[in-house]
Amino acid sequence: MSELAPKRTADALAQTHSGPDVTVYSKAGCHLCDEAKSAIAPLLREFRSTLREIDIEGDATLMERFGCDIPVIYIGRKKAAKHRVNLEQFRRQLEDAS
Repeated sequence: MSELAPKRTADALAQTHSGPDVTVYSKAGCHLCDEAKSAIAPLLREFRSTLREIDIEGDATLMERFGCDIPVIYIGRKKAAKHRVNLEQFRRQLEDAS
């Protein structure tokens, strides 16, 4: 008689699955950056996404590239938002990247 493998519960599957990587280019003291990170936090939890924050101030190349055009948010390698985040659009982008 063969032994059946245990069923994986939805919780177990959720713990093993991680969502798309999200990167935000920002700098300290940027109120738009703080607002954007706060706004996307619930969606990041929902999609089990990892947020990587990159401070542009310590890198001359990033300062030249982004300057005051922050925050800039990427999902994977695709730009998802700049300055302000449309949460409905951001949700769709996370769904597409999942």
